[in-house]
Amino acid sequence: MNILMFLTPVVLLATWTIVMIVVLSVILLAFIALLIVGRRLQKKQEAAEANIMNGAQTVSMLIIDKKRMKMTEAGFPDIVLQQTPWYLKRSKVPVVKAKVGPQVHTLMCDAKIFDNVPVKKEVKAVINGMYIIKVMGLRGPLDAPAEKKGFFARLLKKANKEAETRKKK
Repeated sequence: MNILMFLTPVVLLATWTIVMIVVLSVILLAFIALLIVGRRLQKKQEAAEANIMNGAQTVSMLIIDKKRMKMTEAGFPDIVLQQTPWYLKRSKVPVVKAKVGPQVHTLMCDAKIFDNVPVKKEVKAVINGMYIIKVMGLRGPLDAPAEKKGFFARLLKKANKEAETRKKK
């Protein structure tokens, strides 16, 4: 008799209410799991960045060319390709060809600074092995690249231009 007293409120709930409670609880559990995993990944990334910065050195170099290309096509040494996981070999990475001293090297660039790397200019770069971490101008500050306009901004500019040409006619 006591068991039925506890079950009657659950039985009285509508089916959609029970489904909503279950769905919300699953979403809440997934959100908590993502928070925990995200914090762990953030700690790993901070440790990796600290490790990269420990062995960094400043070098002056002449940037010859920069592109986003697949690792297999970039011309990296075989040891780099062997150590790369298979799922990253086909992904496009920022690659910079630079003349460091008398030699031309193919270097991988940090994605955050890739747009700021000037082509055919001499720069001072902070590198670790073959990874460019930071780029500074050798003779003054670097030119900031032009901000890319979004789709709607370009569409609005095109519409305004079209409206002006119709007014003139």
